[in-house]
Amino acid sequence: METLTEETDTMDSDAARTRSKPRPLLIAAVVVVVLALVVWALTADSGSDDSTVSTPAADSADAGFARDMAVHHQQAVEMSYIVRDQTDNEDVRRLAYDVAQTQANQRGMLLGWLDLWGLPKTSSDYMSWMKGGGHMGHEPKDGSLMPGMATNIELDKLRKLEGKQAEVFYLQLMYDHHMGGVDMARACVKQCGVETEKKLAEGMVQGQQSEMELMTGMLRERGSAPR
Repeated sequence: METLTEETDTMDSDAARTRSKPRPLLIAAVVVVVLALVVWALTADSGSDDSTVSTPAADSADAGFARDMAVHHQQAVEMSYIVRDQTDNEDVRRLAYDVAQTQANQRGMLLGWLDLWGLPKTSSDYMSWMKGGGHMGHEPKDGSLMPGMATNIELDKLRKLEGKQAEVFYLQLMYDHHMGGVDMARACVKQCGVETEKKLAEGMVQGQQSEMELMTGMLRERGSAPR
């Protein structure tokens, strides 16, 4: 598995022309600070006078969300890497850069929590932590692991497209991806017990909904719409 630093360095090396190239040492410093804040926040929660936050169980919503969303985010980063090589459009490349940076950082936090809790980072039982199994009508497609995730066939198709066709397909895939991610994050807000993780999930809902609105507008500009 690639590290967060490797993912960030790769994206920075080919970022849109409108952005400057961050220094590797600065990126590493940011990662250290983020993980330190995560540890501090969880320690502060567990040391409160009102209640003690115990380590979540492996089958808890907290652990399930962290594992599943880390996988979900990884594909968003992968799709963003693909499209940046398939188009020269600065708006799409800028969106891809933002998606990759945001979700790579969040993925690092989720995996950091699992490390801190001493829990497995992988599981074949995807989405079992979501009580009731409801996904707001947004179910996994045949061949995809979770709601919103693209299939291998769709990823291969994205790799073969160029220019406007690649832009439209990426925006449609990422719109679906965000829709599934928002459902998962909302479920964590309701079911997760670690307050810091719930706040991260709330931020995911707000951020991804905002990007969905942006993607809808970008698709409209290209004579298309979400699928």
